[in-house]
Amino acid sequence: MLLLSVPLVIEYEAVATRKEHLKASGLKDAEVLALLDALISVSEPVVPRFRWRPMLRDPNDDMVFEAAFNGRADLLVTFNRRDFSPFASESNIRIASSAEALRELEKYHEKK
Repeated sequence: MLLLSVPLVIEYEAVATRKEHLKASGLKDAEVLALLDALISVSEPVVPRFRWRPMLRDPNDDMVFEAAFNGRADLLVTFNRRDFSPFASESNIRIASSAEALRELEKYHEKK
């Protein structure tokens, strides 16, 4: 299940609609917003009740960890394993790359 908090969605929107990211993706603002709406529609909302700030090197990553921690996530999917790993091990949240997470999902669906 995908976990999202309001601060995290706002950050995703701000980053994804930067000119350089729109150019790289070939998407328009409206398409990015439609994608975010789709993500929101299939996610579990998380209200951060416990804040972890400042903790990580990039303060915006704190929002990612807060959503995972407050949503009681089992897995945090990121390309930034190095920054998240020390804190994730203390909270029993496993860190995985997107490829690792996809393999786990495939195994899960094969068992069903």
